[in-house]
Amino acid sequence: MLASALTFTVMATLIKFLGDDYPPALQAFYRQAAGVIVLLPWMARDWRGAFHTTRPWIVIYRSAVGSVGMILSFYAVQKLPLADANALSFTRSLWIVPLAAFALREKVGPARIGAALVGFAGVLLMLKSLADQGHTVFGLPQLAALASAAMFATTITGLKSLTRDHSPFTLLVWAQALGFVFILPPALLVWRWPTLPDFGLLVAMGVIGAITQACYIKGMQEGDAAAMAPIDYTRLVFATLIGFLIFHEVPGLLTLAGAAIVVGSALVITWREHLIARRDPPPPLS
Repeated sequence: MLASALTFTVMATLIKFLGDDYPPALQAFYRQAAGVIVLLPWMARDWRGAFHTTRPWIVIYRSAVGSVGMILSFYAVQKLPLADANALSFTRSLWIVPLAAFALREKVGPARIGAALVGFAGVLLMLKSLADQGHTVFGLPQLAALASAAMFATTITGLKSLTRDHSPFTLLVWAQALGFVFILPPALLVWRWPTLPDFGLLVAMGVIGAITQACYIKGMQEGDAAAMAPIDYTRLVFATLIGFLIFHEVPGLLTLAGAAIVVGSALVITWREHLIARRDPPPPLS
């Protein structure tokens, strides 16, 4: 999970560095294409095993929603400071609360509701900080970051379940292959051929993205979600450092305060989810 946090930050750095010349959909396409090429030698050993799934519709749904979320997150990273884009992405844990209540009809207690409300108050602090830096309070990049987090929240809820009867490699193969298919049409609408140096950076971004996803899936499979969540939040530390050193971005006090509130609220929600899962474990797969 720590490797996933570090490689994600490196990938985000490349997204931002290339952002002025390559639209988000095109960057996302190169990310998926490079990942598929990297996986081909292992896929070729056992095509049937690599794509074997007992729940194809969940896998397809995760890839479709995840592809849209990826494009939106790339756009947010291109337009916002790295620290802010990362911090807003952590709201995915907050979105799980209303999703559980309204979409899954789960009974959500006051502790989780309160933690989510406090977390979204932290989001408002970060938006205020961005406004002080000259950004629109509810501009398209901020809305894209929040929408992306909400979409990833819907996909993460099914990931832990899928790891019970799918190997990390199978989930990675499906995510890369279907993501390639779903992102190709919007990428063609903004297509341009990269220069040779940029092509190398785009390929590197794609390879690093595949490594990030593989590490994240493996971490979620091997570790308890409550223990993994704090490690994933080290992305904020990495993003703040790289944003300062490479892009000369200095996060404001409101950004840091809002990010701390979001992360704290997300950890409370994650811990509550952990307690509920221990009290009411899911039924065994048939």
